[in-house]
Amino acid sequence: MNAWILLVIAGLFEVVWAGAMKASDGFSNTGPSIVTGVAAFISFWLLALAMKDLPLGTAYVVWVGIGAIGAALLGIAMFGDEITPLRLAGIALVAAGIAALKFA
Repeated sequence: MNAWILLVIAGLFEVVWAGAMKASDGFSNTGPSIVTGVAAFISFWLLALAMKDLPLGTAYVVWVGIGAIGAALLGIAMFGDEITPLRLAGIALVAAGIAALKFA
């Protein structure tokens, strides 16, 4: 499979484990705690596969960026995080950084 596709899927699994970790309430809820561990394993595994073909810095920053943007949006959508212009600008800046690395 294409390294970039693996990397995007890895980033999406990062969003899953971050959201599940929040829902686990400090790992006191079993279901979300298990989802956190499984999703984190899949995310790291796919990242490792993508790194076979992509430069370390590019792969890692894109993976973290997808996770950061996704977690920020998930926090807004599901956990009541505040929507502010500065928060949205920060998300846009992370997205711009990911695009820059993709096309660098």
